[in-house]
Order: sequence, then C-alpha cells, then structure tokens
Amino acid sequence: MLAGQIKKLGQIKLIDHPEPELVKPGQVIFQPEMACLCGSDSPYFNKNQPSYPLPIGMSLHEMVGTIVCSNGGNLSVGQKVLAVPLNHEGIFERMAISEDRIVIFESNRPSEEMVVAQPLGTVLYGLRKLPNLLGWKIAVVGQGPIGQLFCAALKNLGASEVIAIDVLATRLQISKLMGASAVIDNSKDDPVQAIQDLTGGEMVDLVVEAAGHQGESLNLCIEICKNQGRLHYFGIAPQTINGVEWLKVVTKSLNITSSHNPDFKIDFPLAIKWINEGRIDVRPLITHKLPLNKIQHAFELFSKRLDGALKVCLQFPVNN
Repeated sequence: MLAGQIKKLGQIKLIDHPEPELVKPGQVIFQPEMACLCGSDSPYFNKNQPSYPLPIGMSLHEMVGTIVCSNGGNLSVGQKVLAVPLNHEGIFERMAISEDRIVIFESNRPSEEMVVAQPLGTVLYGLRKLPNLLGWKIAVVGQGPIGQLFCAALKNLGASEVIAIDVLATRLQISKLMGASAVIDNSKDDPVQAIQDLTGGEMVDLVVEAAGHQGESLNLCIEICKNQGRLHYFGIAPQTINGVEWLKVVTKSLNITSSHNPDFKIDFPLAIKWINEGRIDVRPLITHKLPLNKIQHAFELFSKRLDGALKVCLQFPVNN
C-alpha cells in the first residue's frame, strides 16, 4: 500500500509501505476516504526541520473513512468514522488506530463536508471554554479555515457582531459567507482604527486569535480588545513570542484563554451534528479536492495559500 513521507524541505513523496496489523486491544484498521490539510500540517512541509526524512505518514490528521478490520472492540467493519491519527501520522492508505481516536457517524453528506467536523470540533472545544456570547461584539484575527469556522460558530451562538480580520482579500470574501458581519483587510487598512469605527470606540468584547504560526498577531489582539475583555488564543503559537505588550494585558485586565486537544466524546460528535443538520454550511471552505497521487501539489497549494486555497482535500483510493 501507499504512504506519504516528507523527504526534504518542500518535498513529499508517496512510498510503498507494509499493510498495518492489529497489535493492541481496542484497535481497528481504518481506511481513509477523504482527508484535508490543516495549518498545523504546513510547518512540517514548508519550514526546515532538524533532520530528514520525517516519520512516515507525517503530516495529516483530519480524515474520514471506513473501518475495514476490527479486533472485537466497540467498532464494527463497514462503519463510517471520523479519525484523528496520533502525532499527525495519517498519510497511509490503511492504518491501525485506537478506538479512542475514532468517532462513528452516519450522514448522506459528501465526505469532503464531513471531514471538516475535525477542525470544527476543535473550534467548538475552544468556545466551550468561554461564557455565554449572546450579544457580544467579537473579532476573529486570521481567516484561514479555523478563523472562518469561528465566524460561523459565533454567529450561531448569537454574537451581535463578528468582525473578520485578514491580509488576504480572497479569504475575506469567504468570511462574509461564513457569518462575518464585517471584514477588515489589514494589508490595506489600520485594523485598530477600523475596529474603533465599527464599535463606536468601544472596541470588542472578545478577540479570537486564529492566525498562530502563520502570522503572529497577539499584540493586535491585545490592542483591539476592550478593557476587561477576553482574548482566546487558538492559533498554534511559536514556542516563545518576543515583544508581546504584556503590560497592556495587565492594565486592560484582559481575560485570556486557550484551547488544545478537544474531547472525542463531546466536541467532534457535536461538530458532526452541526454539519449534518446544516447549522453550518462548510462548502465555501472546500476550495480544492485532489487525488492522493497529487499530494505534492496539494501541500504546495495549501502551505503557500495559492489559488485561494482554504480547505484542500485529499481523496484516497478505496480498496474494494
């Protein structure tokens, strides 16, 4: 069978790999049908790593597919599932994976929509850490797929204003479809002044940082948040962030939260339910769908943000 491996900076190859075996209790053999790239996959591809090649299967972790073998646990052959492989090692035609990394679902929606339940689940986990947001004015900094999903979820939760901020005009056009009530292109406009204008000088109750390693924006988030407001840091940060205006955090009495590792029993099932019921239409996010043998092109499109790329999906061959 095929597996993927990053051989050097900016190069990923498909290689031959042995079929997986069930070696531990509570495992299944999972066969992916559709996967999509995440911002946390990009650094393995486009940032120089200490040594090459990287571990086989890296980097992919947003996947839906079918159980093709089970060792008698809670899952059965033929069930459709959302799977989140450990350590981002998911580029395999088939893989052994623990049942606790699997969520069963039933849906008539296309698999490229259902795979978005993985990133949506991470967003819902972050929102569970916040209070009732009804009537709040909220800014979302960064309009990659995660920022877009925050806009949609915040609209669902009753925010009075959802302001999307990004440097790419193409992404801001999608933000309007995903629930943003206003957009700010901070490649052209001063985002602080724009927020002042939109809020009558009050600034926002909550800022969601969804840019992370793609473009650290913590100081901007601090600046546009009102006194005693909230800042939720979602984006994957570098190990250290220099130059953060921490005194301003203190003097503005900001409340800061972060989120990582969502709950497989709460967040992913809820995300599946939202997509199934049409509470969120994820179709505007799905900009590209490529076969697995185009994996190099898929990683280039996504990591370089080419051709308006948001969610770049990989379609796996299915062994019948």
